[in-house]
Amino acid sequence: MDIGITGYGAYVPRFRIKAEEIAKVWHQDANVIKNGLKIFEKAVPAADEDTITISVEAAKNALARAGVAPKDVGALFIGSESHPYAVKPSGTVVIDALGIGPDVMVADFEFACKAGTAGIQCCLGLVKSGMIKYGMAIGADTAQGRPGDALEYSAAAGGAAFVIGANPLAKILDTYSYTTDTPDFWRREGQPYPLHGARFTGEPAYFKHVIAATKGLLKKTKMNAEDFDTVVFHMPNGKFPREAAKKLGIPEEKIAKSLIVETVGNTYSGSSLLGLVNVLDGAKPGEKILMTSFGSGAGSDSFALEVTARIKAAQGKAKTLADYINKKTYIDYGTYVKLRRKLRL
Repeated sequence: MDIGITGYGAYVPRFRIKAEEIAKVWHQDANVIKNGLKIFEKAVPAADEDTITISVEAAKNALARAGVAPKDVGALFIGSESHPYAVKPSGTVVIDALGIGPDVMVADFEFACKAGTAGIQCCLGLVKSGMIKYGMAIGADTAQGRPGDALEYSAAAGGAAFVIGANPLAKILDTYSYTTDTPDFWRREGQPYPLHGARFTGEPAYFKHVIAATKGLLKKTKMNAEDFDTVVFHMPNGKFPREAAKKLGIPEEKIAKSLIVETVGNTYSGSSLLGLVNVLDGAKPGEKILMTSFGSGAGSDSFALEVTARIKAAQGKAKTLADYINKKTYIDYGTYVKLRRKLRL
């Protein structure tokens, strides 16, 4: 029996702040950010939006495309770097909002930007074992970045949700993970903003893990990069996924559809997943997709997927990612500071 993605959905807040607006405040050159990191603007949550509300909206779209009754979802995992509570699960609020449970397995995951793909792997295992009929994995985050830091240009808000089960619209052919203790990015308890190792986050963190996981998947599946129509990599910025593709000999046109980071920023746990959503929104039966996430700390999960005939019926049942990306309202830095509660008195 084929197991894979039976439904998918995304949500991105409508507020945006441009790179020029941030650079103006800190007397920095916006062109360095736009030309170097390939980031032009990012999504910012409204005052009443957080990881929980983003997760609910994305999950509604995923359930609509799956055509699955909420009560049939036997497990729900939310991966995030910005759970609204330090001690209290986000997942319990989400299942009540969606009408899932109470006979359901729930857990909040943390593994930086790959917490969402870790949730997909857990759902896949539970469905394959017969313990549950359907599982839901969500990757969602809100914008976190110390004022004046490079992360302020990239750390954004958004999320993606996936229902995993039988009769999929995209079969999960296989998955592979590569993990080491590489502390390139961290935030200790009580610290308001994460810290990072600057260039160290590229090598030996991002590139080592993304490339190793991708190569491991290709070896495991006995496939080549040429066998895939589209490739999705984690997008901390617009530069890294392009460089990773180049190192792997993958043409840039194969990753072009997934590079939404340029207009919505890095949504952390939702980054590679939002890229996958954008690809699925325009996918055709028979297409193969390679996706590799990355989570600082550090690890990568790689997936081989094959789109099925079910994709066409599912695509029109919910809003596309482009619908959310194109609906936007620009804000100034003062509004951004207010919404993100950056003023601490």
